[in-house]
Amino acid sequence: MADTIADTRRLFTKPQNLNDAYGPPSNFLEIDVSNPETVGVGRGRYTTYEVRLKTNLPIFKLKESSVRRRYSDFEWLRAELERESKVVVPPLPGKALIRQLPFRGDDGIFDDSFIEERRQGLEQFLNKVAGHPLAQNERCLHMFLQDESVDKSYTPSKVRQA
Repeated sequence: MADTIADTRRLFTKPQNLNDAYGPPSNFLEIDVSNPETVGVGRGRYTTYEVRLKTNLPIFKLKESSVRRRYSDFEWLRAELERESKVVVPPLPGKALIRQLPFRGDDGIFDDSFIEERRQGLEQFLNKVAGHPLAQNERCLHMFLQDESVDKSYTPSKVRQA
């Protein structure tokens, strides 16, 4: 009986000090998708999003970066991660094919409410993917988040800690 009591006693933890509570987090990775901009005309029209990253994780060469990406770049990233990593990659927000039909009463995929909904979905997708330790090793993720342009003819590889 005495063994059972010993096993169920509370574990004593050290009290949290102010620096632990309010100091910088030990490891953080923040990704925001914001500032959508629609560019081009007619069939060449598309929306880009600013992707901002802040981190102190040593695997990322830049601690802060900001790039612009369009939906097709997110599709590319998802396909690369699915092919190259052992990660179960979450889905992207949908393609919104109905919204692309002509003669709609709204702006379709360029409607502000749709762009905001897509922006939120892309931000959730990126935070899930980039938060995964195995995905963080993939060159395609680093290029997507930190390089000015995405080189879709790159050679897939693993990133080593800096």
